[in-house]
Amino acid sequence: MGLKENIYRIRTGAGLTQVKFAEKFGVSHQSVQKWESGESKPDLENVIRIARTFGVSVDCLLFDSNTRTEEELPQNKKLVPTYDGAHRWELYCEDLECEYQQSFEEGLDIAEYEDLFRTVAKLSNNEHKRQMADVLFDIILNARMRADYPYNEPSELDAIKALRVPCDTVLGEADTKTLRDKVAGAWYGRICGCLLGKPLEGIRSGELDLFLKGSGNYPLHRYLQASDITQDVIDKYKFPFSGRVGCCADRIECAPVDDDTNYTVLYQRIVDRCGKDFASLDVARAWLQYQPKNAYCTAERVAFCNFVKGYMPPDSAAYQNPYREWIGAQIRADYFGYINPGNPEMAAEMAWRDASVSHVKNGIYGEMFAAAMIAAAAVCDDTVEIIRCGLAQIPATSRLYEAIERLLARYRDGVTETECFRDIQNRWDDYNQHHWCHTISNAEIVVAALLYGKNGFAESICIAVQAGFDTDCNGATVGSIMGMKNGVASIGADWIAPLHGVQDTSIFGVGRVSIESLIDQTVRHIEG
Repeated sequence: MGLKENIYRIRTGAGLTQVKFAEKFGVSHQSVQKWESGESKPDLENVIRIARTFGVSVDCLLFDSNTRTEEELPQNKKLVPTYDGAHRWELYCEDLECEYQQSFEEGLDIAEYEDLFRTVAKLSNNEHKRQMADVLFDIILNARMRADYPYNEPSELDAIKALRVPCDTVLGEADTKTLRDKVAGAWYGRICGCLLGKPLEGIRSGELDLFLKGSGNYPLHRYLQASDITQDVIDKYKFPFSGRVGCCADRIECAPVDDDTNYTVLYQRIVDRCGKDFASLDVARAWLQYQPKNAYCTAERVAFCNFVKGYMPPDSAAYQNPYREWIGAQIRADYFGYINPGNPEMAAEMAWRDASVSHVKNGIYGEMFAAAMIAAAAVCDDTVEIIRCGLAQIPATSRLYEAIERLLARYRDGVTETECFRDIQNRWDDYNQHHWCHTISNAEIVVAALLYGKNGFAESICIAVQAGFDTDCNGATVGSIMGMKNGVASIGADWIAPLHGVQDTSIFGVGRVSIESLIDQTVRHIEG
């Protein structure tokens, strides 16, 4: 019995018509007819989806057999991967302590398993540890919420919308006369903010201020220069400064490759190809098509690998992904804000479609929040109102909403910049990777930089980067918002000049691209 017979047997055994079967997999019933007649075959993605949906192995579906012959695979032999050769982001068993912390913060009732998570996490990576990690994931997947958990944090769009609290801000329409100037400010702002933070990404608070003071760049007010990285600096600090010389502003020939800018360029390509009504599945397919695996980090790397295994959105975000509330989605928000000036709700909805491929809950809200702020900044001059427009697109019952509301209240009560950032750093430990890279900790830094930046582009991105944590991500997001709000003229020539008008990417078929061409295409997407 072959593939066509097996599809027919599975479909009829489930009591499904060809139409109903086709609907399950998003194909036409004519496609199912062709599969069953042998005129065509489903692609690998659909083969995997059929197998998972009906609980059969791919071997069984393709060959009507769950086992191979002894000649192919001897009974006593077992094939296992080489765990030492895999990156930690690709090994769920490698970050079980992070998984426990993430799951507990989500409100899951798993405290009785804490010691088990920590014990298994300390084992060497091997097949036995992987199997134990699978059991722990099953516990997570089926855990109940704690009865005293005070937050309500859905990942589905309709449920998110039901928990929003609208703001009173009235936004006008984008001014066509200033539109290109604002879009240019957003693009250059993002790229400059990213470049400011890129050489400092990963340096912890204990060293960052000392280094900046020693290099005459405190408070931070300019790009890192190669001359700042002396042999004394290399010998003095744990941070690997010597490896960052190549991305110093005086050594680059254009804006260097970075995931914070790759995504913005990539999403312009997705809108080119799929239109503004693109779906989460379009994003997943584009990730596989346009960039290599190593272009993706943490939650994005997990999602990429999950696509390959056959897990499609939103399962790709949830399956063995301990980074599902980290900052990765928040840095992908910008283009949706760019092409929706004055429409934060639509910007947030597009951001939701994207974020759902790799994140859940506050990981999703971070992208919706950032996209909405950028969209609002195109037509609003009041920083606090821009932030409130962002908050209006996420659940008022979430941890992210609570954190930003608290920060706004403290700002309104006269808390100083120094006190604000000391509070952030006291509550979030940047030596803890989960804290350092979490959506909420970094969103707080973004908002604080906007509030205390006194409406200045340079002041705002420098505050965001000097705070530490995910420096290039936060500098880029703040740069986008301030550039969109105040236009490209607000960005000094010293910030723009090192870019030489070019952005480098790792996107297949794009490579280096003119920043002006990115701006022009964005305007066309807005107008079209």
